[in-house]
Amino acid sequence: MKDFITLAQLTPGELQGLLDLAVALKMKQKRGQGEPLLKDKVLGMVFQKPSLRTRVSFDMAMLQLGGHALYLSPNEIQLGRRESTGDVARVLSRYVDAIMARVFAHQDVVDLACYASVPVINGLSDYSHPCQGLTDLLTIYEKRGSLAGARLVYLGDGNNVAASLMFGGALTGMHVVVASPSGYEPPTDVVTRARELAQATGGSITLLDDPHGAARGADVLYTDTWASMGQESEAAERRTVFPPYQINAALLGEATRDVLVMHCLPAHRGEEITDDVMDGPNSVVFDQAENRLHAQKAILVELLGKV
Repeated sequence: MKDFITLAQLTPGELQGLLDLAVALKMKQKRGQGEPLLKDKVLGMVFQKPSLRTRVSFDMAMLQLGGHALYLSPNEIQLGRRESTGDVARVLSRYVDAIMARVFAHQDVVDLACYASVPVINGLSDYSHPCQGLTDLLTIYEKRGSLAGARLVYLGDGNNVAASLMFGGALTGMHVVVASPSGYEPPTDVVTRARELAQATGGSITLLDDPHGAARGADVLYTDTWASMGQESEAAERRTVFPPYQINAALLGEATRDVLVMHCLPAHRGEEITDDVMDGPNSVVFDQAENRLHAQKAILVELLGKV
């Protein structure tokens, strides 16, 4: 694995290996047995979009692994504007051991990987959010003990998070259902690729527009904000379209009794999810947030070090 751009680039075995590595690294850290596996390694972090979880989790991941993280703000790195993405990649490759980029356009992270001579990690793009997807699978794996055969239901905008859940679910033999309003479904190429991946694992990808039908029998209910960063101009319109897809007590009642409720955060409480559900006994939202740290440590160790 040279780069980590999308979960669709992985084989089922590679993905399972990352999950097992994340579990092992987390257990060692909890026992106070963490090792400096990336001693003196430096991660350059390129941010076009601000973030709480991405910034802190990668910072702490490198710290716990004995390395360093270098934050580069939107003002310092203007990909394709101040200088070409290719030149940025070439220059950073002379200074750091790996690059993490949180960008708007997916092509920017693809171009970074093309021109960089060090590993590149997609910290988020408009196409895919593989770090979040790996985190989500890790959380379900911990809570359920397995992934294959589980019914994962995503409700809301068919965005980058939905794409990564579809790719990851397909690779692990899950039955992924995406319920979205008309016009907000996942891109056709994402659905096609996920279904190709699912053929090898016994998983499935289903698109629906009925949130209650989708939630029936769910082992996992997952949602995200209705308007992502960069979609602020659409927020008012989206608030009129998405209310039927809110995860609330009524929708929770359609799922299995021990259903896991997930959200990648930040949450707009009272919109895509209600307080009683997010703070309720089925919620694993903050375990999920913690697991960004451990999942990303596995990515970093796989790319830069040896256990």
